[in-house]
Amino acid sequence: MQLTVGDIVEGKITAVKDYGVFVDLGEGKSGMVHISEIAHTYVSEIRDFVKENDSVKLKILSVSDDGKISLSIKQAQPKDTEAQKPERREKKAYNPKASAPAPDGSYVWTAKKSEATSFEDMMSKFKATSDEKFSDLKRKNPDAKRSRRGTK
Repeated sequence: MQLTVGDIVEGKITAVKDYGVFVDLGEGKSGMVHISEIAHTYVSEIRDFVKENDSVKLKILSVSDDGKISLSIKQAQPKDTEAQKPERREKKAYNPKASAPAPDGSYVWTAKKSEATSFEDMMSKFKATSDEKFSDLKRKNPDAKRSRRGTK
């Protein structure tokens, strides 16, 4: 069988490694699919997409002089294939009160029921706690003002 760059062939996965998969093309020929050529999405775990003994369609990317064959699974399939998506665990429901990122990546802040809701109330509460903390610091360290840079 003559292998030329750009051909779509079928092969059987013989080994799965962290960096890619090895594929038997038949007639004693084999090639490798790099992790970046497995799927159209980000691949962190190859075994989520393929496993040993799977039959896959492949596109031949290159054939080197020493016989190494570089292959691609993602280029042999259309981009919107549902088979490309790995099985995922179900995600927890979104809770806006948890101050976690929203599904779109933005953060949502919600006031607790015991907190004031207007800006003026929040500012006055902040100022009161700030003044209390500052006066506590002064009371605990009365010569804090005089102890700058080693002078007393």
